[in-house]
Amino acid sequence: MVGESSARTTGYAALAMTVVLWSSFALTSRGIGTSSLTDADAALIRFVVPLVLLAPLVPRTVRALARERTTTVLLLLAGGLPHYLVMAFGAGLTNAGLTGLLVPGTVPLFVTLLLLRRQRVPARAVAALATIVAGVVASATLVGTDGGTTGIVLLVGAGAIWACYTLGLQRTGLAPLEIVVAVCALSALGGLVLTLSGLLPSHLLSSPGTVRVGDVLTFAVLQGIGTGLLSTLCYAHAVRALGSSVAAVGGALSPVLTALAAVPLFGETIGGGLGVALALVVTGVHVFNRTPPVPRTTRAAWPTARGPRPGPAALMRAAEVRL
Repeated sequence: MVGESSARTTGYAALAMTVVLWSSFALTSRGIGTSSLTDADAALIRFVVPLVLLAPLVPRTVRALARERTTTVLLLLAGGLPHYLVMAFGAGLTNAGLTGLLVPGTVPLFVTLLLLRRQRVPARAVAALATIVAGVVASATLVGTDGGTTGIVLLVGAGAIWACYTLGLQRTGLAPLEIVVAVCALSALGGLVLTLSGLLPSHLLSSPGTVRVGDVLTFAVLQGIGTGLLSTLCYAHAVRALGSSVAAVGGALSPVLTALAAVPLFGETIGGGLGVALALVVTGVHVFNRTPPVPRTTRAAWPTARGPRPGPAALMRAAEVRL
């Protein structure tokens, strides 16, 4: 009994740390514009740091990648550099509250849409998704930002890209850390190509003297180590200790924490519009993740190395592995 109580205590601690780390990812992404780094610089730091720390796993990952389908690898890579840049561009045009809300909040919607032809969706999940859509509409119409709807469209697009990555997770036979290594390695390579070719500006590579050391350390710790490694390990422990439902529902608190933290950090306000959007999206995500799994259809959508295909809610719980 004591052991079980201790496990639940560490599980809640791990879940709390996960929520904080997810919020820090949204907050630091919003803060790129006020730092001495460009979006490309932040992306390089984000993916190079975990890659260096997990360098011993590179040979094993290369061998494992050789057994993967090309389409699966492409789906996984969507969650790397493409997702990061689209989210960073959107964050620069909106605010931290919307960044922390719209990206994770819209993923259940897009995952369900991608599986719609192959997976029945229960009425409760449909109602939850409708609530999420209402929250997105509220954010677009009630929340005023300098970037207008452009930033909101980019953040919603980042959610769609993460949904593609989520489906890649279900298809792959890679272990979680192998996924991190593969995505970080190819994303870092893609970032270098884009910066060295001049397609994306980089202060780190072109004028390193203008980059503040504190900014590099902040992004290395919070995004490279915190989001790239610690959040993955903490969330995995929370799921084992508390169960996937409790962990997923607890994760829905991340947008709220992000919006609250943005008030002192960026001088943002939680107006009525953002409050309505937060309430709708968080409620929708909560109900969606509490929806019982849907019986799978007799025809599989694709071969998988991991056995029976889970329903949308189960996929969403697996998708909470941050790269």
